This record gives sequence, structure tokens and C-alpha cells, in this order.
Amino acid sequence: MSRAFPAATPMMDPDRLVTFGDAVIAIAITLLALDITVPEGLADGEVGAALRDALPKFGAYLLSFAVIGALWLGQHALFRQIAALDNWLLRLYLALLAVVAALPFPTRLISEYGNTAVATSVYAATIVLAVGLLTAMSARLWASPALAKPTVHPAQIRQSVLRGLLTVFVFATSIPVSLASPTAAKYWWLLTVPARLLFRETSTSDHEQPTAAVE
Repeated sequence: MSRAFPAATPMMDPDRLVTFGDAVIAIAITLLALDITVPEGLADGEVGAALRDALPKFGAYLLSFAVIGALWLGQHALFRQIAALDNWLLRLYLALLAVVAALPFPTRLISEYGNTAVATSVYAATIVLAVGLLTAMSARLWASPALAKPTVHPAQIRQSVLRGLLTVFVFATSIPVSLASPTAAKYWWLLTVPARLLFRETSTSDHEQPTAAVE
């Protein structure tokens, strides 16, 4: 009995797919910057006040730039481990790109209504979804070692999964925190720094075993 969906998609080159992802990410970052504006035709004495009013937009831009940058680095680290794609990896990655492309919206939301629980929760939920999808890709690779390059040790993939799960946990738990204090929820996001340091990516050379030696 033939399968409706093949387990792997050999005709899809991982390098071409990640190049497409780079283009999507570049566009998303560009759209973030376009939101930083000041009104036209201001008098000299109004420029300073307009710049102060733009600070929340600039802060939201920096935050989302850091998030997208981390996702970009994460995707390249993941694709360095992938030898072949299957339908799960392909669909998860396309879903990830869809979330990244939509990130300018929650960024604009938090820049204008960052003192509200709704805007803070929507932003956190978007990050949970994006990091969750990237982590799911690592989990898929961990569960299907045949999709990984021979030189990739399972411990490296496991570290990526654990690092992603910790990041998801931090942003997910910030949502109930935001109901009490949106400001506290934003500081809560800083916990991702020590959380990620707990599972630093181990050097590939530490795990690699020459194929000849294994054989």
C-alpha cells in the first residue's frame, strides 16, 4: 500500500529552503524598522517630544530584532544538522516562517499598548509559537536520526530541544505574570538568558566520530 505522504522529501534541498527562510526573515526585520517614524511637519520645539514618543517603538524594534536574530541563528544551527527533509520538518519550517513574517504585528501592538496585559500576552504567545515550532523541528530530528547528518551526535540535538523548551517555558509563564503586571512580565523574559546558558551548544567536534572508525 503506497503512502499518501513520503517520509522524506529528497527533491527539496535543505540549503535552498534555508535561503528562502533568510529572505523571509530579512523582509520581517525590514518591516520592523518601517514602524519607527515621527510625524512630518513638526516645529523645531516639537521634534524632541516626538522622538521621546517614538522610544517605545524603538524599544519594541530592538526586542523583536533580537528575537528574530535568535531565531535566524537557531534555524542555521538546526539546518547544519539536517541531511534530509521530511514532510514534518518542511511543514514545521513553513509554519515558523509564517509566524516570523507576522511578527511585525505583535511588535507594533506592544510598542503602542505595551502597558496592557493583552498586548504583552499576545507578544509572548507569538514568541512561544515561534520558538515552539523551531524546537519541534529539533525534536523531529532527534526522533528521526536518519534525517540528521552522520557527524551529528544525538546529544547536540537533545541540547537544542532542551534549550528551546526552556525558552518556551519562560515566555509561556510570563503570560499569567502579565495579568498582574505587564512590566514584570517583560523583565521575566530576561530569564531566557540564564536558561539558555544552562544548555550551551556543545562543539560538534566533541561529539563527532569519524565514519571510518565507526565502521
